[in-house]
Amino acid sequence: MAALVGSITVFILAIFLGFELISKVPPTLHTPLMSGANAISGITIVGALILSNTAFNDGDPGAAAWMAFAALIMATINVVGGFMVTNRMLEMIAGKRRKGGE
Repeated sequence: MAALVGSITVFILAIFLGFELISKVPPTLHTPLMSGANAISGITIVGALILSNTAFNDGDPGAAAWMAFAALIMATINVVGGFMVTNRMLEMIAGKRRKGGE
C-alpha cells in the first residue's frame, strides 16, 4: 500500500511540475521542446512494450498490461503528432527561405 501511495504522489507531482514547466516556455522554444518530448515518448514506447510482455493469469492480462497498452497508444499518438508538427514547422521555414531567396 505504501508503494502505491508513493507512486501516486510521484505521478501527481510530475503532472504539476510538467504543467508549470510547459506553461513557462516561450513560443519560440515550443518546437525544440516538442523534439525533446518526442524522445521521451520514444522511451515511453519502449518501456510500455517491455511492460506489456506480462504473463496472463487464466486469460486475464491484468491491470499492468492494460496500463502498458494505454501508455503505448498515448505515447505513439504523441510521437506521431510531434513529428507532424515539427514537419509542418520545417515546411514553413523552408517556404520562407524559398520566397526570400528568389
